[in-house]
Amino acid sequence: MSAANDPRGEDAVTAAVLVIGDEILSGRTKDKNIGFIADYLTALGIDLMEVRVVPDIEDRIVAALNALRADYTYVFTTGGIGPTHDDITADAVAKAFAVPIGVDPRAVAMMRERYSDADLTPARLRMARIPAGAELIANPVSKAPGFRIGNVHVMAGVPSIMQAMMDSLAPTLKTGRRMLSETIEAGVGEGAIAEAFAAIAAANPDTILGSYPFHDGTRFSTRLVVRARDPERLAAVAAEVTAMVAALPSKP
Repeated sequence: MSAANDPRGEDAVTAAVLVIGDEILSGRTKDKNIGFIADYLTALGIDLMEVRVVPDIEDRIVAALNALRADYTYVFTTGGIGPTHDDITADAVAKAFAVPIGVDPRAVAMMRERYSDADLTPARLRMARIPAGAELIANPVSKAPGFRIGNVHVMAGVPSIMQAMMDSLAPTLKTGRRMLSETIEAGVGEGAIAEAFAAIAAANPDTILGSYPFHDGTRFSTRLVVRARDPERLAAVAAEVTAMVAALPSKP
């Protein structure tokens, strides 16, 4: 969809999330970050447009980063900035931006708030390796920082730490107009409303319409969601959908 035809508008602030880690793909670790980031960005008026999950393979991380950072206003990564040998996100980001990487004195200073010099082992100092030119993202939980370079924001995979990093970096983000939404309960399955709902969507290309089927324990039903940035357009199209539902034959 071209920007001209995208109901989000040409001035929309967009984002992608890149989840990094073999443990996510194997199912050993269940991702708890995507939903949080989606809610957080929505509240800021930033449209999350894409999520990718890649293994701990440098070339795969680099390729995904370069594709996503070219397409969206922001990229947020989670995972792979810890102290172990398979934490290779920082190196992959440095490679994607073609910059050197090394132990950053600023990161070491942050980590000294938690660790003594004796505790700053070579493994822990891996968490202080930052690509050249990057800005640090504060980590009030465990002190090892994330970092931002270009439009890429690199955060931890541990949910509590990632959430604290999001709070730290949020004031630096460009925000957009919030996407508003209204939900209409159809009371019938998707098949009963698909044609009429599609017609409303086609007639209102400046809004986003979605249908979400569910089973209420007795029967199938559908929630119809209208999304728009303009409250008047939201109200007008939601009224069309409500009228369409009201005109349906009596529900069983």
